[in-house]
Amino acid sequence: MSHLRLKERRREDYGYIKEYRTRWSDNDMYDHMNNSVYNFLFDSVVNTYLIEECGLHPPTSSQYGLVVHSHADFFGSIAFPAVADLALRVNKLGKSSVTYEIGLFEQGIQEVKSVGEIIHVFVDRETGRPAANGMNESLKEGLLKLVMEQKRSKL
Repeated sequence: MSHLRLKERRREDYGYIKEYRTRWSDNDMYDHMNNSVYNFLFDSVVNTYLIEECGLHPPTSSQYGLVVHSHADFFGSIAFPAVADLALRVNKLGKSSVTYEIGLFEQGIQEVKSVGEIIHVFVDRETGRPAANGMNESLKEGLLKLVMEQKRSKL
């Protein structure tokens, strides 16, 4: 999806939203949240969803997601003491992989501040390789709830 189209994202484009209270330590010397914190938050909202809605238990589940790609586009900044909304959707669900899109919004402001993408490949804990039958049904069922209608996209 083009950079301009991502900038038009709104909360209603996503199926799952979590609140995050920024911390003093999130800010950098430029008085806004450091770019590395965005990546931390994107990973956190994805894994929170997997734990809460897909039955993932990171230390013991038979499968887990390896990040094979991530990136972010930035459209504005956010800073402590703002409260962020982290919005999650699934743009592509494959046999053993999933492409997530995460929008970061500041509460009280409609425009998206950043849009990130993470691609997970789910692998078996014992082999570290994708399972022949793909991801577990509980993962797939939970992730299907976040698959959003969209036009063909390069994102």
